Amino acid sequence: MFSTGQLIFAGLFIIAFIIIMIFSYRKDINLHKKYYKGSIYILLGFIIFILLLFFIKTRLNH
Repeated sequence: MFSTGQLIFAGLFIIAFIIIMIFSYRKDINLHKKYYKGSIYILLGFIIFILLLFFIKTRLNH
């Protein structure tokens, strides 16, 4: 489906992207702590909401 060159490029791109994201996050960590306090609760709310929808869906199908 993909050539060897395409797979190598995709692998290198993913590795480079992750490294750049880690570097950028570490550079801006003080700003994240200042401006995004409490954002973990928003994330937890979304996760709970999605799990609740999944639970309702599975219960209604049975």
